[in-house]
Amino acid sequence: MTIVVGITGGIAAYKAVGVVRDLVKRGHDVHVVPTEGALRFVGLPTLEALSRNPVTTSVFEDVAEVRHVALGRRADLVVVAPATADSIAKMAAGLAGDLLGTTLLATEAPVVVAPAMHPQMWEHPATRANVATLRQRGVRFVGPVVGALTGDDAGIGRMAEPEEIVEAALSVLDSPGHQPGSAGADPTAGRDRRAAGEQRLPSGSGARGEQGDLAGVHVVVSTGGTREPVDPVRFVGNRSSGRQGLAIAADAVRRGARVTVVAANLDAASTAGLDATVVPVGSALELAEAVHAAAVDADVVVMTAAIADYRPAEVHAEKLKKDAQGETMTLELVRNPDVLAELVAARRTGQIIVGFAAETEPDRDARIELGRAKIARKPADLLVVNHVGWTHGFEREENAIEVLVPGGEVVRETSGSKAEVAAAVLDLVATALT
Repeated sequence: MTIVVGITGGIAAYKAVGVVRDLVKRGHDVHVVPTEGALRFVGLPTLEALSRNPVTTSVFEDVAEVRHVALGRRADLVVVAPATADSIAKMAAGLAGDLLGTTLLATEAPVVVAPAMHPQMWEHPATRANVATLRQRGVRFVGPVVGALTGDDAGIGRMAEPEEIVEAALSVLDSPGHQPGSAGADPTAGRDRRAAGEQRLPSGSGARGEQGDLAGVHVVVSTGGTREPVDPVRFVGNRSSGRQGLAIAADAVRRGARVTVVAANLDAASTAGLDATVVPVGSALELAEAVHAAAVDADVVVMTAAIADYRPAEVHAEKLKKDAQGETMTLELVRNPDVLAELVAARRTGQIIVGFAAETEPDRDARIELGRAKIARKPADLLVVNHVGWTHGFEREENAIEVLVPGGEVVRETSGSKAEVAAAVLDLVATALT
């Protein structure tokens, strides 16, 4: 197969050498099209030696061959790795100011893109809009992944590893019914979902079963707040509305997941229209039982529910009378099971566990330290530290979070609507699954 590898001007360009080498070793005819910026990171002789083909960035070379059109038309597959924020913007706008731009406009072959940039650039609304535009046109994305970046930075934005990019790209050619130049081929058919690098649907598009970065994944979301009964009338509870968990469940459905919602004390109207299995529960013990049952075949478990740490030691069969209690009443509480800790301990290989930690601490650094202590005790794959209080988090449309991984590194911070927070959390989950 004829494969064009576009390389743009980011520090991850050095990793593109591995992509080129791997494709050549597999017997493909590889043509490298770097930008001028890319050649500041990787030398042209290196790319020519590895690809075994001449390399140029100019549309004014090989004019007789009409190279700026011929390369794109001849290609069976185009891979852009790394793709910077600038190059993604140019692709979305259809700009053709260099050989890579003209090649991309001239090709009818599938295009696979491996982004690489800092987290703030990846999450910028302009980049998200450009990525959504390209996905709607059939462009496939591999990554980015969470990891170390340039300097002391870390987070989502690191380019996927060369072998992952090659596997995802070649899955396009391996898919049933693929013909050279068929831009609409499914890049994941016949391959393991995680290896193929499936990507999320643009927000609001489609329902469960469409292609997305969680297609075929079973996601369990616990949400709401548990109520620990004192008697038939009273309970010990909390202020959780369940909105954040429902936002995560809805976004998981949009991304193609099969979703189970363990809903603690939510009314039926809140889950109406959600294409998910809803399991209603009341107390912490009921929630624990339901979550463990659903987690047996779950790929991802997201624990957003506010679970009571304690429950009354005795549940009275009849309403307690205040006259019998006097001026004060003592209520003995016993500790509930730690559902997150149990899930982490029982986690299967490949299963992703996401915990939530509601903290009232107003100072960011102090709040993160509390999160680090929690993830050290209960090493979930991701821990979402959720700032709550009298006027924060609970019963609000907005939320603010910091996301930690084992070891205590903060890989994501964001605030906004609960739908936006849900998308940020599931972006990390999808990355962790690749």
